[in-house]
Amino acid sequence: MYKSELNWKPVLIMLVLSTIWGANMAAIKIASVHMAPLFMAGLRSLVASLCLLAWLRLRGIPLFPSRILWIHGAVTGLLFALEFAFMYVGLQYTLASRTYVLLHVAPFVVAVEAHFFLRGDRLNSWKIAGLVLAFAGVVSLFIRDLGEFTLGALPGDLLALAGGIAWGTTTVYVKKYLARRTVPLQTIFYQVLFSAPILFLMSAALEENVVTGMSAVTFAAVFYQCVIVAFLSYLMWFELIHRYSVSLLHSFTFMTPVIGVFLSGAIILGEFIQPGLLLSLVLVSVGLVVVNKVPRKGP
Repeated sequence: MYKSELNWKPVLIMLVLSTIWGANMAAIKIASVHMAPLFMAGLRSLVASLCLLAWLRLRGIPLFPSRILWIHGAVTGLLFALEFAFMYVGLQYTLASRTYVLLHVAPFVVAVEAHFFLRGDRLNSWKIAGLVLAFAGVVSLFIRDLGEFTLGALPGDLLALAGGIAWGTTTVYVKKYLARRTVPLQTIFYQVLFSAPILFLMSAALEENVVTGMSAVTFAAVFYQCVIVAFLSYLMWFELIHRYSVSLLHSFTFMTPVIGVFLSGAIILGEFIQPGLLLSLVLVSVGLVVVNKVPRKGP
């Protein structure tokens, strides 16, 4: 059984993770000047898997304690690869802001799937209200772009939506089939290990001139994605998944696009921030408080 309410420690960690993930879009955009996105995603998984392999060996943790873990590991790797393939390819057809919103259907996917497939992680009125408020905050941040809908953006929108579904499904799958059979190090290792060859194959089929140059800035951006994001932050994320309610955890990922727009857009890339950011922050913050509220038990 896992904890159904988040105390300040996992909340603080989730805010740190949201900041790390929020800056990741800037790192991807910076590195994409010299590196194709699918190839970059495959390289990230490869480097992260090597880091995790070394860490697992150092700590004496077996890679695959049972045969069934090969199957579950491969499934999580496939879902992970699909998530990023959908997101990266979708960005070629739609706005990044739309992708941010549509990708964050993941908490809804997790909440619904957890209700049906995970024991003790049921939907209630507080969770539903909090999720709606938080998602409304994300949508309000991009309301101007969302109003500029064109049929040309539809393929990208659908791919971003598929990426969000893959992300949410991965979380529930890990919770149901791996959380009690593995430690967090093994879980994230399976995800990046099995996703790397899939992403490289996709890159070979869809991309040309995967590397056109290299600079110190490009190297730093790739290092950030490989080590900080795919290794360290995902390790913390799966540690939380093993311990807490996934529907509560995923509700805090709504902070990622808000922080991402402010950190990646304004500070790193120098983009103009819309006044709707403040409204978005308020709605997301209130939504997170509501979704983490435990209803009082009757007498």
